[in-house]
Amino acid sequence: MPASHAARLRRRWILASVATAAAAAAAVVAVSMSSGASASEVALPPVHGGFDYQIGGEYTPPKGVDIVSRDRSDSPADGLYNICYVNAFQVQPGERDRWPDDLLLRDRDGDLVIDTHWKEPLLDISTAKKRERVAAKVNGWIDGCADKGFDAIEPDNYDSFERSKKLLTTSHAKKFMALLSEHAHAQGLAIGQKNTAELLSDRKAAGLDFAVVEECGQYDECGEFAKAYDDHVVVVEYGEEGFTKACEGWGDRLSIVLRDEDVSTDDGADYVRETC
Repeated sequence: MPASHAARLRRRWILASVATAAAAAAAVVAVSMSSGASASEVALPPVHGGFDYQIGGEYTPPKGVDIVSRDRSDSPADGLYNICYVNAFQVQPGERDRWPDDLLLRDRDGDLVIDTHWKEPLLDISTAKKRERVAAKVNGWIDGCADKGFDAIEPDNYDSFERSKKLLTTSHAKKFMALLSEHAHAQGLAIGQKNTAELLSDRKAAGLDFAVVEECGQYDECGEFAKAYDDHVVVVEYGEEGFTKACEGWGDRLSIVLRDEDVSTDDGADYVRETC
């Protein structure tokens, strides 16, 4: 996806009751907000709130917006529920030299595996050690989102296994997402499932709390996401047909916006934004 794309809960500590001070000190148990702690522990985006998708660059949110998604390089919008976009499974354009070569996925001929639509190399999350190394970098971005005051994380390209020439699997994706979810929850941030309807049944194991869905109207998937996440779903459509279907079916339940595919800023010639 394009680049130039509040309170936060802290990790909770439970003190066990013990007879002596020494025993009490030993019994302090750190309860991490792990992938199993999800929606009950973090603030979720409001159901059916006004939504704007600004991952192509920040601008003043239009009237009626309650939820905004912005790139990690931007700042959250005052007084709104803010989702921080991170390209977690692929390399953002212009950032290839910031990744070690061995963490870029290569095919059997040694060539980089590329998402041809966005011209983004895929990250290699095929082993536990590589997943940990990639997660360490992405988790640094999550920390930055938390420090800025965002409420949630939107890790993009969960479905990159579909573009991996069968070198990555759904299991790799879920395990990697669980690492990000655990870290996000520890920072008091909710974490959203980006697209990937085929992994909805694994949302709890992956530690996911809500959904950010592109074109669920176009592909007749809005109902699946609405059911899985109790309507805590924000929807972006890029075409009039899908937008009309999403609004007709789910406009009174989900947060739906029509945007141009490049998610332009509001001063751009190609800027498009409509709501139901």
